Amino acid sequence: MTKGVHILNASSLQPQDLARISAVVREIFQLPVRCDAADIDLPSAFDASRGQHHSTALLAQLLERSSPEEKCIAVVDVDLFIPVLTFVFGEAQFDGTVSIVSLRRLSNEFYGMPSDDTALHRRLEKEIVHELGHTFGLYHCRQFECVMRSSTYVGEIDLKRAEPCPECRGLLAQRNAADNTITSHIGASL
Repeated sequence: MTKGVHILNASSLQPQDLARISAVVREIFQLPVRCDAADIDLPSAFDASRGQHHSTALLAQLLERSSPEEKCIAVVDVDLFIPVLTFVFGEAQFDGTVSIVSLRRLSNEFYGMPSDDTALHRRLEKEIVHELGHTFGLYHCRQFECVMRSSTYVGEIDLKRAEPCPECRGLLAQRNAADNTITSHIGASL
C-alpha cells in the first residue's frame, strides 16, 4: 500500500515553489506529500558523448534508497536522456516506486526565451503528476488535455491540464482500491 509521495529536490527550485506544487500532487493522488533536499550522484549518470545524464541510471540510484511504501520523484536541473530518444522531460519506473523529472527543458531559457517562473512551475507540476502517474500504473493517454498524454515538446505540456482525465482518474482510483483491498486481506490473514 502506498502511504505517500516523497519529492526529492536536487535542483535549483526553491522550497516554497515545491510546496505549492506538492499541494497539487497531494490533491490529485490523495496521499500525503513530503519534500526534502536530495543529494544525487549526477556525475555517475553523465554521458560525455551526449552531454546529458542517463535518466535510467539516476532511477537506479533512487531505487536503492527508496521505500516500497512511498512513491519517490526527484527533481533535477540536468538534461536527461534515454538511449532511444534525443531527450526526455522525465522517466518513471512503471508501476514501481521511483521517477525523475528535469527542469532543464521545461524552462523558457533553454529555448532562448525570457524567463517565466509561472510557466516553469506549471510545466513541472504537470510533469511530476505525469511521471508519478506512471508509478501508479497509468499508461500514456490519448485524451488531448490529460496530464498522462505523452509530450514530445514543451508546447504540448503547456496544452495539457495538470489533472488526469476522467478515465485515467478512474483507473487511478481502481488501482488505489485494489491496493487497499490487497492490504486489507493481508492484514486479515495475519
